[in-house]
Amino acid sequence: MKVGLKQKLAVSIACLFAAGMAYADADLDKAMKDPSNWAAQAGDNQNHRYSTLKQINAGNVNKLQVAWTFSTGVLRGHEGSPLVIGDMMYIHSAFPNNVFAVDLNTQEIVWKHTPKQDDAVIAQMCCDTVNRGLAYGDGKVFLQRADSVLEALDAKTGKVVWSVVNGDPKLGAVNTNAPHVFGDKVITGISGGEWGVRGYITAYDIKTGKQVWRGYSTGPDDEMLMDPEKTMTWTDGKLAPVGKDSSLKTWQGDQWKIGGGTTWGWYSYDKDLNLLYYGSGNPSTWNPAQRPGDNKWSMSIWARDLDTGKVKWIYQMTPHDEWDYDGVNEMILADINVKGKPTKALVHFDRNGFGYTLDRTNGALLVAEKYDPAVNWATHVDMKTGRPEVVAKYSTQHNGPDVNSKGICPAALGSKDQQPAAFDPKTGLFYVPTNHVCMDYEPYEVDYTAGQPYVGATLAMYPAPNSHGGMGNFIAWDAGKGKIVWSKPEKFSVWSGALTTAGDVVFYGTLEGYLKAVSLKDGKELWKFKTPSGIIGNVFTYEHKGKQYVGVYSGIGGWAGIGMAAGLEKDSEGLGAVGGYRDLQKYTNLGGSLTVFAIP
Repeated sequence: MKVGLKQKLAVSIACLFAAGMAYADADLDKAMKDPSNWAAQAGDNQNHRYSTLKQINAGNVNKLQVAWTFSTGVLRGHEGSPLVIGDMMYIHSAFPNNVFAVDLNTQEIVWKHTPKQDDAVIAQMCCDTVNRGLAYGDGKVFLQRADSVLEALDAKTGKVVWSVVNGDPKLGAVNTNAPHVFGDKVITGISGGEWGVRGYITAYDIKTGKQVWRGYSTGPDDEMLMDPEKTMTWTDGKLAPVGKDSSLKTWQGDQWKIGGGTTWGWYSYDKDLNLLYYGSGNPSTWNPAQRPGDNKWSMSIWARDLDTGKVKWIYQMTPHDEWDYDGVNEMILADINVKGKPTKALVHFDRNGFGYTLDRTNGALLVAEKYDPAVNWATHVDMKTGRPEVVAKYSTQHNGPDVNSKGICPAALGSKDQQPAAFDPKTGLFYVPTNHVCMDYEPYEVDYTAGQPYVGATLAMYPAPNSHGGMGNFIAWDAGKGKIVWSKPEKFSVWSGALTTAGDVVFYGTLEGYLKAVSLKDGKELWKFKTPSGIIGNVFTYEHKGKQYVGVYSGIGGWAGIGMAAGLEKDSEGLGAVGGYRDLQKYTNLGGSLTVFAIP
């Protein structure tokens, strides 16, 4: 690295964080408040994915052109987005999770971090070798590696400051999630629900990497950090304490020890309430007949105190899951009108096809409505009990093992998977990338063997019947009323995270590889560009030297693109996705690159 560049980088970071390093949250808060940066995966702690930048707007977005590109050198699915802090962009790749610091003045690589990971980890990853991105805070860049090692890198040099082991990949406990920095803690989860991994979420000290607390998704109250008398849940039309052994009572014997409920999604944080929000995934195995009971607290929305990890409230969306409707999708924190009343809301688009609105201060259930009309596994959510009313025809528990239940909507990858939605404060609406996919689902008996897949179901996926023929929609959603405002059909699932801006534009990518800009008002397409590969990354924006840029990763993969990414051929492979998305190969190819756009 040239001396001049090193000095320039040091000055840039020093100026940005001149307020002092003692309070990491203040540093990061300052960076996030400056719209020139994209300092967190969602741009903020609330998961809004909204920017106040408006140089690129609905009137000129059709003039966007490629400003620069960058290849990560890795040909697997690329999820998440880079971070931008001052003059520096931090870029990550899929496995082996390389990290690049790139000077925005020159696009020169300032440093590169290349973790040495055992290739055996790849076989332990359920749905492609994706990584959902980096986090920033306290002058460090945080990388959650696939082999579960969490690393803190010096933002100036890329040197490892500290690292900790977050799980045992030999047992299937791997990581795909992005770490998040909230306050003086680094928050990270764990994957492996398809390996029988017992889910947990962990807080590490931002300066030392020392574990501060860990809360499990299932098991004894003390290990979940749950107070039977103070942790509240929605039941019988009101909030009530969860009671003693609320999880243990809902499992047969000690099945909770291999019960899943992993935590590989996105996290959000309300600083005023000091509450951390996230979701837990599917119970293990996918054969519901093997695990009678509600299987708490898999498939749940969690609110934990950031400092202690104690659970303030919890709500289970899909008791005794029968379809792999993980509850890990992002929790968006927004102050909106709900049925005419100003509300500190938590909005969540679950894999099960229902859009939930809760009071995030206490967990009260306010709205639960379908955000895809194709959803048929349940008629509705009973607002008194909070439980879905399951349709027997589509119940794999009711139909039993070794019976192929057909025509279930949505498919296991949900009406929406982890691809994050965006919130626009001006319209008060949520802009949601969705799947429009149904499935046949046949559960079967499976034995648990540590470190081996523990799935127990065969699936086939296909576009929702009697609809527009495509496998996706991009929608605008009114979370206060629980209604779709507009819907734009897409040929394939929309597996990209969305971005809204003060320029009255919303951006998203498609699996064919198009980055699109549409109107916030009605979804009218304003511009599109075909990138080198399918897009499963999240759109982001930043400003440098007075010019606004918009960027996105392309690199086909993820669950929807696993057939191409991993070279799978049989329809049933990829947990049923290979057959469903076979036509993707007609439209795109493998890649791993970043494309950045600007108006000339």
